[in-house]
Amino acid sequence: MSNNSVKKFFPFVVCYLCCALQVGAVVNSPVLKWKNGGCYSSWCETGWYSSPAVADLDGNGTMEVIASAYSVVALQGATGEVLWRVDPGKDLTSPPGYSHRTWPGIWIKDVDGDKTPEIITAHGGGYVSVYDNQGYFKSGWPKHPTTNELRGLVVSDLDRDGTDEIIITGATDNKINTWVYEHDGSLRPGWPQLSNDSGAAYGVFNDNGAAGDLDGDGIEEIIVPSDVINICAYQPDGVQLPTHSMYNGRKWGGVGVWESIIPELRGWGSCSGERVESYRTNFAEGAAVIADVDGDNINEVIVTGNVYDCFQGYPPSKYTGVYIFNADRSRFNKNGWNWETPPVDTGAPLSEDYNIIETCQPNPVVVDLDFDGRKEILFPAYDGRMHAFWLDKTEHHNWPYSIYNSSEGFYRFASEPVVADLDRDGCSEVIFTSFVQKTDSGMRLGKLHILDCQGNVVHEQNLPEPKSSSHHVNGALPAPTIANIDADPDYELVINTINSGFIAYDLPGSAGAVIQWQSGRNRGEISQKNNTIIPALFLLF
Repeated sequence: MSNNSVKKFFPFVVCYLCCALQVGAVVNSPVLKWKNGGCYSSWCETGWYSSPAVADLDGNGTMEVIASAYSVVALQGATGEVLWRVDPGKDLTSPPGYSHRTWPGIWIKDVDGDKTPEIITAHGGGYVSVYDNQGYFKSGWPKHPTTNELRGLVVSDLDRDGTDEIIITGATDNKINTWVYEHDGSLRPGWPQLSNDSGAAYGVFNDNGAAGDLDGDGIEEIIVPSDVINICAYQPDGVQLPTHSMYNGRKWGGVGVWESIIPELRGWGSCSGERVESYRTNFAEGAAVIADVDGDNINEVIVTGNVYDCFQGYPPSKYTGVYIFNADRSRFNKNGWNWETPPVDTGAPLSEDYNIIETCQPNPVVVDLDFDGRKEILFPAYDGRMHAFWLDKTEHHNWPYSIYNSSEGFYRFASEPVVADLDRDGCSEVIFTSFVQKTDSGMRLGKLHILDCQGNVVHEQNLPEPKSSSHHVNGALPAPTIANIDADPDYELVINTINSGFIAYDLPGSAGAVIQWQSGRNRGEISQKNNTIIPALFLLF
């Protein structure tokens, strides 16, 4: 059977198997397993946007949860008991503390090829660390490239030499915002960037960066959106990637992103108040993903950003923009899927004031929700909704789903989601948390939300109350992490909450679930391997 025949046959096979699997399929309600993980006797460190990681650190067959609000803690997966704790920028040879918050998710990878996992973290104060599996620094670490907070962390083998590189981005006040270190702590030649005039860049204020092979040469490129209307893209040696000839020799970082392609091609817009000349996109909090959206084995760059009117200035914002770019920075237009004009007016912000409610980070998740061989783009937005765009640039079924309910009397935003087909029926579940508007009285709780692939509610339940009675809100800002953290065959969710530490939920009946997006930006290898094929397919061929 030819590859083309397999591609044509694939959706029908999936459909047939999904129908067979759907009989009796059910997604059971999550059950709280433990809470207050990593907390102290009467209080918990404030949780931010860092998703936990799960691994068998010592190879003894039991799983550990490695997570960070401020201090980095290793927890026993089954119980949430603290095994060890370190202060960012220090290790177990120093007294534990909690001096610098953690924004990016925790990474667990064997960065040096010694068959033992390492723990990679980045923090406020500019510290990036590589720990061994017991909480001690690996040789050459930590590093302190800046005093500004590090907001982004990617760990990947850029040059496929068997060892990983550590890519970090910072909330800097200049265009030098990205560093790439080798596994041994040495700064890779060509870094930091952006240190030349090949493009525009500024601080990175979310976990924005991505790494992946864009041109099929086996070497990974690095995408870094930042607090400008430009997106920088680099080769592993720090050289900016070239663009399509229509951009007249400009590099990736030299092309601004406008709603209309007209000023983008010209190289500038007049900001005259006319929409075509004034709507452009800032990527201070705009995260990127490298993925093959249409199943042709060629990767694209998917990125979200904050669209505003440069005639009016910022704030206010207009809506969250979503874009798909090819490797040469041209807008995606293939096989009838035309993104040269992106989706517009996706939803105006409810609030952009973090004194009222913490910032909703529009991190895109790119998965095949309905197993038809093409991927959808999901992201939470400051309009109080979870969005899901198909390649036809529309939101199908019950999408977008509104987390915000005006009858509650306060704002509610969503975290980045994780995605898994929990009941193996060919319709994936979208799992995320919510967080709420701040208050000094009463009690407001975020929720754990599970929707089906069509945006219908499967389960919603309140997260636990804060451990300390002095707090009046709880919720969770980052994506949960789905993993098996105990001895039973079912999966669990591990969540970094704002005021009740790390918590875990059992997902009864989820054994054998297809995990498509496991965690936040630190989603690891599993989402790359399993995001289009359900296990039953292997029984067929």
